[in-house]
Amino acid sequence: MAKEKARYFTFLLYPESIPVDWQEKLELMGVPIAISPLHDKDLSKVAGQQYKKAHYHVIYVAKNPVTADSVRIKIRRALGDKSVAMVQIVAQSVENLYLYLTHESKDAVAKNKHKYQKADITLLNNFDIDRYITLDAEDKDDLLNDVCELIDDHNLANMRELRRFILGHGSEHGLPSMKVINSVLQAHTGLIRLYFDAVYQERKYGRGDINKETGEIQD
Repeated sequence: MAKEKARYFTFLLYPESIPVDWQEKLELMGVPIAISPLHDKDLSKVAGQQYKKAHYHVIYVAKNPVTADSVRIKIRRALGDKSVAMVQIVAQSVENLYLYLTHESKDAVAKNKHKYQKADITLLNNFDIDRYITLDAEDKDDLLNDVCELIDDHNLANMRELRRFILGHGSEHGLPSMKVINSVLQAHTGLIRLYFDAVYQERKYGRGDINKETGEIQD
């Protein structure tokens, strides 16, 4: 039976099993790779052991569909025979796995796992998570609705203000990057313009008779 092929893979690396220049060797492989911060605060379920053995989570994007065995062989050639034990095809979305690199995925948050710093993620060979985010029709509708609510709730009057808000506070609201948001908004520019115009009109004419909580015009 032919083995399953894919483009997106994940595996673990342990510091004691890889060479000092392991990141440079991975980069020389020429494929997009994302490496988590060192996970050294993952709680262990083993009696008498506070933390699991420190490790890195890695996302590997192959140029063409290949088997997990072929990726494992390539990693071992680059980092040594003991560098990686198992390579798995990404069964869930790459986006969710990327969030797991810092324990910001829904599953990790629900389990109250230690959160690592996003700034400590290492990206090799132009890995760009935006390329791997796929939104279905329902996801796009939800994102559009979320953006409209943000414009209304935070009185954002134009795209520059929206962009600055997303850059500064988007993660707090569970929003993707502006690149992904723009891809959704470009099909709804008329609606977004109406929201921006409404905020602008309130600023210009100072509608102090509007209840900020209910949106109703007060007597």
